[in-house]
Amino acid sequence: MKQRHLVRRWLAPFAVAALILSGAGVAEAKPAPAAAVPLAASPGCGKAPTLQSGTHTIQSNGKNRSFILSVPANYNNNQQYRLVFGFHWLGGTMQQVAGGGSDGEIYAHYGLRALANNTTIFVAPQGLNNGWGNSGGEDVTFTDDMIRRIENDLCVDSTQRFALGFSYGGAMSYALACARATTFRAVAAIAAPGGISGCSGGTQPFAYMGIHGINDNIGAGRGMRDRFVRNNGCTAQNPPEPAGGSRTHITTAYSGCRAGYPVVWAAFDGGHQQGPVDGCAGCESGARSWVKNEVWKFFTGDTTPTPTAFRLRSESAGRCLDVNAANSANGTATIVWDCHTNANQQFTRSGQALQVLGKCLEAPVNAGSGTPTRIWDCNGGANQQWNVNDNGTITSAQGGLCLTANGTANGAAATVATCTSTPNQRWAKA
Repeated sequence: MKQRHLVRRWLAPFAVAALILSGAGVAEAKPAPAAAVPLAASPGCGKAPTLQSGTHTIQSNGKNRSFILSVPANYNNNQQYRLVFGFHWLGGTMQQVAGGGSDGEIYAHYGLRALANNTTIFVAPQGLNNGWGNSGGEDVTFTDDMIRRIENDLCVDSTQRFALGFSYGGAMSYALACARATTFRAVAAIAAPGGISGCSGGTQPFAYMGIHGINDNIGAGRGMRDRFVRNNGCTAQNPPEPAGGSRTHITTAYSGCRAGYPVVWAAFDGGHQQGPVDGCAGCESGARSWVKNEVWKFFTGDTTPTPTAFRLRSESAGRCLDVNAANSANGTATIVWDCHTNANQQFTRSGQALQVLGKCLEAPVNAGSGTPTRIWDCNGGANQQWNVNDNGTITSAQGGLCLTANGTANGAAATVATCTSTPNQRWAKA
């Protein structure tokens, strides 16, 4: 994940606002009679598609412009999909947005593609000179042209178009909020450095989310937010922001906004970042960041609880299973370390998988007794499946070996080994 350019919870009112964004209670979003075509359906609904996932080039304002399209694997031309545009930062590329950069698939399209679970069509456009200068409105026009091309071929819910981006990409999203208030449903601007992509219009109500670090010219972000606080008739306030050194974020949903036009402000203790991590000063990780989840909730109203996180404390060491140095790279070893609350000790269960830092705990394929465990991209293999047993042991579905603390000191390796029911093979959720 590219981290620079130019180089706390959800409040109850927000849950309501997010449900409004999802279309609940909006006439256009209700199922139409079987014989009718819903008013929100794009011209591509019912057609055999010609567009597929991958890179596409179109003419816009006499220039060749490109974008990467991501179509759900189980695409159904009679189902209306959300359409989400992800704009890159200055110096970034469409490939970095579509591919998730160094974080990979879990952060593709700013992490929203994994959360969408094949319910959304994603677009990663390429800016001219790797930016969004929007000279004469040409990038807004490019967006119009992409929408036309995509929706003439694919089935899109035209009431559910969204945009987000980091830094310059956030400024471009803001430009769309100003210029295309009736085209897009909502945008999220992450660390946008003011309206450098312009703001043509900007007088209509619009659902807006701003995300900004307190050490990153936060006044610019507040000013962009306040335009829509006024436009949307929200009650003016100075929403709380986290203190320096708190290593956390605070999300506030404004009250009093016009129905369907929420404003949400998420300030965090940090700088110019797209993937800040709570509890970790200066950390940048799309895989571990809270940002993607809160943007997704704002866009869709999906408040499905995330799995409850837990630590695994070794009975023998009195220390917790830990991903070494909080490194989320494939192959990073797991160890035991003094228990803390940082993300590299926070595990969740998904079926038989034990997940941490957006990866899965695994023993290498065909691992023998004494082999160190590690983290890797989740793939559903037997070497990533674990049985959490009533006697405190955790056994690998691959070969029945037990997760073992191979020592009691900080940094001692976690391995798989022949089960002996000794204290170094017993773990407790903490």
